[in-house]
Amino acid sequence: MQILYNDKTDLLYLRLDERKQQVINRRVSEDIVLDLGEDERIVGIEILDASKHLNLEALLPVKYTITLGGA
Repeated sequence: MQILYNDKTDLLYLRLDERKQQVINRRVSEDIVLDLGEDERIVGIEILDASKHLNLEALLPVKYTITLGGA
């Protein structure tokens, strides 16, 4: 599992499956989008406005990566 956080867009992404595959996006709420892969398995979870929904510091000691835009 990989946790990515973009502090500029306040987007948290949980990648559950590292394999490259085609995914479709399914919005389940205003701020949550699921990436569905083969057999409609969840391969990723995107949380918009993450700091409004989660205490990001509570994720620690899980290491999360800050991804800067434009890179």
